[in-house]
Amino acid sequence: MGRGRAKAKQTKVARDLKYRQIDTNFESLERELRGGEGQGEIPDAYADLADTYDESGDSDEGYPPMRRSG
Repeated sequence: MGRGRAKAKQTKVARDLKYRQIDTNFESLERELRGGEGQGEIPDAYADLADTYDESGDSDEGYPPMRRSG
């Protein structure tokens, strides 16, 4: 008992998602996934931590190099 109301709500949400017309802005999505300007830069306050990480020998293979701001 008590499951009927929750199941009805889930069914309503599922139908809404299935039949709703969605306008997707693919250009905005692409920009977000690629990363905008300024992303990937290390703030000056964290530069010493970045140097420590670089010296620790941890492999960051497969990641693009980080740029320092400033």
